[in-house]
Amino acid sequence: MSAELVLTASALAAAMAGFPALRRRLQLSRAKHRSLAGHSRMAKRAARWMPALHYDEARFFAADGAPVEVAVQRRQGFEQLSQQLRERAPQTLAIGQQASDGLPDMRFTSRYRIPFPFSAYAKAHLPMGSFWASAQGVTLTDLDGNEHLDLTGSYGVNVLGVDFYRACMAEGAALGAALGPVLGGYHPCVADNVARLKALSGMDDVSFHMSGTEAVMQAVRLARYHTGKRHLVRFTGAYHGWWEDVQPGPGNPLPPRETYTLKDMDDKSLQVLCSRRDIACVLVNPLQALHPNRNAPGDSTLMDGSRSAHFDRAAYRRWLQRLREVCTERSIVLIFDEVFVGFRLALGGAQAWFGVQADMVCYGKTLGGGLPVGVVCGQRRWMERFREDRPADICFARGTFNAHPYVMGAMNAFLRALDTPEVLALYDGLDARWSQRLQRFNQAMREAGLPVQAEALSTIWTLNYTQPSRYHWLLQFYLRAHGLALSWVGTGRLVFSLNYTDADFEEVLRRFIASGQQMQADGWWWTDAKLTHRAIRQQMARELLQAKARQVWQQLSGRSAS
Repeated sequence: MSAELVLTASALAAAMAGFPALRRRLQLSRAKHRSLAGHSRMAKRAARWMPALHYDEARFFAADGAPVEVAVQRRQGFEQLSQQLRERAPQTLAIGQQASDGLPDMRFTSRYRIPFPFSAYAKAHLPMGSFWASAQGVTLTDLDGNEHLDLTGSYGVNVLGVDFYRACMAEGAALGAALGPVLGGYHPCVADNVARLKALSGMDDVSFHMSGTEAVMQAVRLARYHTGKRHLVRFTGAYHGWWEDVQPGPGNPLPPRETYTLKDMDDKSLQVLCSRRDIACVLVNPLQALHPNRNAPGDSTLMDGSRSAHFDRAAYRRWLQRLREVCTERSIVLIFDEVFVGFRLALGGAQAWFGVQADMVCYGKTLGGGLPVGVVCGQRRWMERFREDRPADICFARGTFNAHPYVMGAMNAFLRALDTPEVLALYDGLDARWSQRLQRFNQAMREAGLPVQAEALSTIWTLNYTQPSRYHWLLQFYLRAHGLALSWVGTGRLVFSLNYTDADFEEVLRRFIASGQQMQADGWWWTDAKLTHRAIRQQMARELLQAKARQVWQQLSGRSAS
């Protein structure tokens, strides 16, 4: 190193030593992930800058530069797929068309199933039903009588199978019927629920809420109350509900104010926790172990096919252990958000599966036995809502429907069922069973010559693609045509229930292969040596810049005309 560089580095170090705020700011910046997911303000600016870009019909079929004969092949396959989807479910599609006029959620999911340049044309020609008539076993039946194998997981609720939850709901309703909608007091089953949740979570106290988002909000609120600190830490890509700036970046109209988004599994993040005095709590969503520092995968972001989920259980366990040590040393509240994965990985949840005890853990989804619920379990030092020595200093949190008798009844049915031989059998050998199924799936995809491989966190799967393409997002429509139901994020998340038998799984595999082979035969996975991930990204950048230039020109022309 030259003398000039040594002097410059020394001067910088001296300057930072003299300005501790600057040092902390630089340390915080270094702990952020380099992607837009790690910089929410930049992501919001990019989202506002992004121009509308809609491919016309010709561009739709040859966005990757495919030759004319391949484009013709794709067009024919596309028309056949469109007809197949329409003829298969006319009643289901008709009610969806009717309801979408008043359902903004449906309009949103319909628009954002696929990358936005393809969205308008695909939406007009590839309808996807959103209504179901019935569910049984591992299947969903639409309004036209078509049975689909269920890979939606009901947003994570369906861990043990829909028949199980139907029974829990019925039992819960019968249990709570004598009390009815009496709120404020507690049904007797609440005492049993508390005892069982304390045993499962290893915590001292329990509070009930009406959603997982609400449970996380309460956990953070209590952490701030007891530590006297305002800021919280979340990790890049993690989802903890859509409230405040805990869900930063695009999708939240406000910039982050009290949330630090740091790199998952990174020493620099631990350095921030060790040095700052304004952090009340750290939120961990164990689902991020499947795709650290990346947003939840969805087919709407499949621009080039470079999605890369990967799970290393031992590495994530070591990270959580180190995080636990730092939080203990700094009196920072460690909160596990197990709203999605709770009771899916193990009876004791992610805490038991990774062998790390949090200070508070949030549950939801499946715990309600099929009804809406959120739960916070925590150590008493963090869960108390008042201070003995300051009677006016309280942390108020009550909801009208917290501990609703029917919800508590269904939860009680769920918790008691966890001790039954039938449910214990589903957990017995769970890891080995689903690891074998993952290997079986990937081997079958290779043998079929399909550019698809799966990564998994137990029964939560994500599809990766082994070649560059502009059209991987189309696979979700072929899967629906072959009777596989996915959620609106498509192949980014396949969620199996634990009651899938070997025969059920083999049928999923058969339909996957049939879907992939039809898509391949229709020319969508045509490839060329020049079609690389980098080339696709560069092409997209050029197209966006051109679209932005047109947008600016139109705005300037409009101002001139006025």
